[in-house]
Amino acid sequence: MTDRRLNRIVIGHPDSGSPRGRAFSLIELVIVVVIIGIIGAIAVPRMSRGAEGASISALAGDVVALNRAVDLYAAEHNGDFPRAANINEQLTAKTNLNGAVPTGAPGEIAFGPYIRVIPPLPIGKKKGNTLIAAADGAGVGWIYYPVRGIIRPNLTKAGGTVDEPLVTIVINGSTLIRDDLVGP
Repeated sequence: MTDRRLNRIVIGHPDSGSPRGRAFSLIELVIVVVIIGIIGAIAVPRMSRGAEGASISALAGDVVALNRAVDLYAAEHNGDFPRAANINEQLTAKTNLNGAVPTGAPGEIAFGPYIRVIPPLPIGKKKGNTLIAAADGAGVGWIYYPVRGIIRPNLTKAGGTVDEPLVTIVINGSTLIRDDLVGP
């Protein structure tokens, strides 16, 4: 009901004198809606940046975990890094001193596994891919440089070029340095 004398929206009976008889003007309601809109305009972009920051943090943690797994492998295999052809198996399964599946022969020592599962790449065009390989390809989320024993995220675009804007975002949002992301 509208009280024309005050141009107010009335809740309850206008003549009741009870607390329910008080009203808000249309201007007051518009101001409240505008304030809620301003708060929403500030909060929504901040929340979306939070998700991006979480992905970058996940990437940084995954890079560290994978490279530690390679270091542990090398420490137990006389300084030899995993072979590029079967690095996925060598990091996630037991291996003998030669990096092969243990045969169970007397005196044979089984090492590993060094990481439970290969984490999926959390960002970029290759997001969700879990394979580790020496070059980009189908399902490859991580690039391995066997000479140096380093694993880096596969931040390439469809044409095989490095996704420079994504690399910039990752570098600005984490403690990773550019060489850890794209260089051999």
